[in-house]
Amino acid sequence: MYTISLCMIVKNEEDVLGNCLSSVGNLVDEIIIVDTGSTDKTKEIAKKFKAKIYDFKWINDFAAARNYSFSKATSDYILWLDADDVLLEEDIKKFKKLKRSIDKKIDAYSMFYNYAFDDKGNVILRFRRNRMVKRKRKYKWHGFVHEYIDVKGKVSNTDICITHKRVHNAGPRNINIYKQKIKEGYELNSREIYYYGKELFDNKMYEEGIKVFNKYLEDNKGWKEDNIVACEKIADYYFGIKNYGEGRKYCFKTFEYDLPRGEACCRLGSSYLNQNEIEKAVFWYELATKLEKPSSDWGFINENTYTWLPHLQLCVCYYKLGDTDKSYEHNRIASRYNNNNESIKYNEKFFRELGYK
Repeated sequence: MYTISLCMIVKNEEDVLGNCLSSVGNLVDEIIIVDTGSTDKTKEIAKKFKAKIYDFKWINDFAAARNYSFSKATSDYILWLDADDVLLEEDIKKFKKLKRSIDKKIDAYSMFYNYAFDDKGNVILRFRRNRMVKRKRKYKWHGFVHEYIDVKGKVSNTDICITHKRVHNAGPRNINIYKQKIKEGYELNSREIYYYGKELFDNKMYEEGIKVFNKYLEDNKGWKEDNIVACEKIADYYFGIKNYGEGRKYCFKTFEYDLPRGEACCRLGSSYLNQNEIEKAVFWYELATKLEKPSSDWGFINENTYTWLPHLQLCVCYYKLGDTDKSYEHNRIASRYNNNNESIKYNEKFFRELGYK
């Protein structure tokens, strides 16, 4: 059986590290913890799991810290996680099965990242990441923020999910790193410009963020999935200030990069519904119900826009148009996808009072 090193970089993670290591500690053969300056009980928690702990002076470079953690690994494969990640019971079983059947021809194993959830705990955003790599390939991390592994070779896409249990937000940390780099004269590449724009939005610096995103889009060098997200974020900002024309412009711009997506169609539907242009709202929501979810798992997909959400909104639209039967039917369809949603359950009660079964 091949061996696995877990490599992590941490700082002040006492609230989450125990949960992470409890879920994965028995699955790996060694735990490498690289601490970048904790002042809490992070190291004490790591010691309980017999981790090998190394200190690394923080230099505002996540890739450098991760590469250092990889350099300390001694196993055949390296698994990386963040401190607020866990494996749930079903995924622990899948991981054990994978470990027993690792193929030496495989250079990297990708896994799903369950990143965002609704108030019921349902996954609404997930995507793939290369999670476990062959140590002898000496893969390197790149990017001082929003780092990535440059994987070349044979990749196996597993159905294992890593679940993100966020407790703390990064706050201004990342945006400060970007601004310092720019101040030092560092020239951001296309990928870095995109993530800089995201950080500006996350820190509510919207006007500057729009300028950065537009520069990124105008350069036309980015990954199509990032292009689409940039457009969606700009659209959401304009919809938020009720500038529906500008918001729609950026929804339509997503069509330049791929076929229409459920996310853009639902945004367009919502914009027209908010302006009481119900027929137009129906058009976009109906289109969303007919779309296939993109086949690639590497992009950022909002699962709801391909399942219950457009049907719930069509329930509203058709009721406003006076077509109660269609309204009822769309709520029924929405319920098949998500029978725990409070709005859907409220509608079910409402329709029962109208005599529907």
